[in-house]
Amino acid sequence: MPRISEDAKSRNEAAIRAAMDRLLTGELPPGGKCDLKTLAAEAGVSRTAFYPKKARNGSARPGPYQHLGEEFERRLRALQEAGKVVDPRVAQIERLKTQVAKLTERVASRDAELAELTAFKTLAISRLAAQHDEITRLREQAAAAGNVRRLPDPRAAPYGSSS
Repeated sequence: MPRISEDAKSRNEAAIRAAMDRLLTGELPPGGKCDLKTLAAEAGVSRTAFYPKKARNGSARPGPYQHLGEEFERRLRALQEAGKVVDPRVAQIERLKTQVAKLTERVASRDAELAELTAFKTLAISRLAAQHDEITRLREQAAAAGNVRRLPDPRAAPYGSSS
C-alpha cells in the first residue's frame, strides 16, 4: 500500500513539473541553483523522492518521483549542450573567470613594462652619473692646465650691444 494517495502524488507531480519549467527558464529562487535540491524545495516535496529506494528485501526500487528527477536532469543537460545558460550564476562565474584571466594578463603585461622602465631608468641614471663625472674631470683638467680661456656667457648681452 503506497504511503501517499494517488491524488496527492499527481498533485505533487504537477507541482514538480511546474517548478521544473520555472527553473529551466531561469526563474531561480534567491540562493537557489538549477538542481534537484532546489526543484524539490520549489515543489514542496522531499529531495529523497527523486532517488532510488531500497526495498525491505534489499533490492532497489525507483523513488516515487525519480522519473521526474531524471527528466529534469535530461532537459537541463540538453539546454546546456545547446549553449543556453539556465543558471545566471553559472554565466556570472564564467564571465568573472574570463575577466580574471584578462586582468591577470594585463597585470603581467604591466609588470613586464614596469621592469623594462625600471631597467631603462637605472641605465639612464648611470649614464648621467658617468657624464657628470666626465664633465667634472674635464673641468678640473682644464683648470689645472691654465691655458683655457672662458668664453662669455651666451645668455648675456654681447659687448657693445645697444639693448
